[in-house]
Amino acid sequence: MAKKTKGPKVKYDARGGVMVVSRAMLESCAYESMPPIAKVLMILLQLQWRNDKTVAYGVREAANKIGCKPETAGKAFKVLQARGFIVCETESLFNSKTGSKAREWRLTWMPFEYREPTHDWEKWQP
Repeated sequence: MAKKTKGPKVKYDARGGVMVVSRAMLESCAYESMPPIAKVLMILLQLQWRNDKTVAYGVREAANKIGCKPETAGKAFKVLQARGFIVCETESLFNSKTGSKAREWRLTWMPFEYREPTHDWEKWQP
């Protein structure tokens, strides 16, 4: 029997790491039926993700990065919440003296505090 030859070893981009997204999530009805801005927001949230803390990301910051109005970014956050992709862990706080604080989110498709992802988006029905 002939020996199988392996192809060339491809290295991941060592400059900034790699983001992995589940094929099951990308092919889900919850994801496919979302507006494009909500899909872009998911990528931006995952860029900020760390296993040991929530993602602090506000509507104005998202609007600035996406290039849309804050109202549109706010709707994208609501879509992601309604479909179970994100859960608000801490509300925002506005204080002119001590500084404002953005909402903190838990991404349900990613591990959090060394626990498995909850995949709440799988329960969403149109």
